[in-house]
Amino acid sequence: MKQISRWSARLLLLGLLCISSACSNLAPGVNALATLADAAPLVWPKPPVPERIRYLRSISSPSDWGISRSWLRRLADTLSGRDKDIFIKPSAVVERAGVLTIADPGAQAVWILDAPNDRYQRINQAGQKALVSPVALALGPDGSVFVSDTVLNQVFQLDRDGNLLRTISTQGLERPAALAWDDATHRLFVLDSKKHRVTVFDGNGALLRHIGESGSDKAQFNHPTHMALDTSTGGADLLITDAMNFRIQSLNPDGKFLWRFGQNGNGTGDLAAPKGVASDKAGHVYVVDALFDAVQIFDRQGRLLLAFGEHGTGPGQFALPRGIFIAGDDKVYVADAYNQRVQVFLGALASRPASKEVLK
Repeated sequence: MKQISRWSARLLLLGLLCISSACSNLAPGVNALATLADAAPLVWPKPPVPERIRYLRSISSPSDWGISRSWLRRLADTLSGRDKDIFIKPSAVVERAGVLTIADPGAQAVWILDAPNDRYQRINQAGQKALVSPVALALGPDGSVFVSDTVLNQVFQLDRDGNLLRTISTQGLERPAALAWDDATHRLFVLDSKKHRVTVFDGNGALLRHIGESGSDKAQFNHPTHMALDTSTGGADLLITDAMNFRIQSLNPDGKFLWRFGQNGNGTGDLAAPKGVASDKAGHVYVVDALFDAVQIFDRQGRLLLAFGEHGTGPGQFALPRGIFIAGDDKVYVADAYNQRVQVFLGALASRPASKEVLK
């Protein structure tokens, strides 16, 4: 009798989930259309000045990326007492062909949201090794992605399904805080924050050279934290957030100094807690600042062109943002760490110097 009651309860639960799933497939779409119709677009600068940055969406879970949660998965999660998957503290993000990958040290995981195939994975280990603090990402060859873990002091290459392809754990890495991959030369650049340098590997993980050293002069660093390829140059020039020198430096792939800008301060155009860095096709340099809770856009001479964002939890607001990624279609992805989400903007339009004003 108890056995029959249990099965009856499960069947009832299954039926409710099916009904709930059917309803949820209809209601959000209607609500989303109404919201889009009623809400004015969030842009920077404010009208009547022509817009240069536009807020598009926020992503806190796979469903926000358009990935459905099947009734079978909903049933399994309910029976196991597990709620839906959400990000905990995203620190880095990359996107390619509809696949969004997020490094989430708060969840000790890497999320692979594969919208074209309507599936997602929460990767908690690379091969047989559990991830502890995956903080950085870089798009790799053949649909793969590189992940660095600053506790394990290792770099992992994963395929699109999250399977381990290669581990880079030798050569004395002490805090691999950022990554960049140059597909043309098959070179992997690993920013070691603790050693104040960039270590360069070939496509097979063999050490080639080190770039930089501790200091405040050109091509020297003081706890650098983030790095990206300068996509506007067509080569493998590096953009590096030299965090405790409060500046951005650009070096060529051999370590030759190219340019730098930045100074410590609390005003617009200053750098207080610089984090993620990226460039768009027009050559603008985007710098995330965790203390300002904003993204500032500069030209190569360090002139501020535009700043967007402020402290808060709403659209276009940030709470200790970290990484930034700019896709080929000029979409700007920001890892809004303490709001547990990734925000997406349409950018690459900033072109005029901004006026000086205090951010905080």
